Amino acid sequence: MSTISQYIDHTALSADTTEEKIKSLCLEAEKFQFWSVCINPAYIPLAKKMLANSDVKICTVVGFPLGATLSKVKVFEAISAIEMGADEIDMVVNIGWVKSGKWNAVREDIQCVFDACVTTPLKVIFETCLLNEQEIENLGKICSDIGVAFIKTSTGFSHSGATINAVKLMKQSVGNSVQIKASGGIKTKEVAEQMLLAGATRLGTSSGVMIITGESNTTGQY
Repeated sequence: MSTISQYIDHTALSADTTEEKIKSLCLEAEKFQFWSVCINPAYIPLAKKMLANSDVKICTVVGFPLGATLSKVKVFEAISAIEMGADEIDMVVNIGWVKSGKWNAVREDIQCVFDACVTTPLKVIFETCLLNEQEIENLGKICSDIGVAFIKTSTGFSHSGATINAVKLMKQSVGNSVQIKASGGIKTKEVAEQMLLAGATRLGTSSGVMIITGESNTTGQY
């Protein structure tokens, strides 16, 4: 089995995701030894039950997919998700604040969720397709200063997902202090390998089965 599987957060985040899709996601993640399943918070109890005897971790999202909810709501989401059994938290930055240059507010938003996570790894989603190079660099520096575990390219719900250039820019902004998750539009083994070579150490995709085996999966597109 390809070692690339351990870089994959096997993902199902679309609004029409059913319990059956979550069950399939968990079975696939266990079979192919993916790092985690990445799911909406409401499905954490089901995933926890399905993966009780597995090493597969549970990743969930906060402030998703727009990032524009109140910081205290993001904190509540993160704490609640961890209490239910989430092993990793992926939060969306307030993209409008980034575009408005409200850097202190952006820092405080990330900091309060980071503090709420305590020892649970936090990934911060940039939505790089909406940002310019300077904004990506500024966000990277903030995340590095705070000490988050990962910075992440995309939600998969905007007009484009991960790009090689975005991953390289993110890598330049944080060096080796923070890991990088590439997500959105990663559907082939070739693209997955390019993302890893560019500096990503985690891949968010619903196409993990296809990446590993060449066969179609059942969890939708991400």
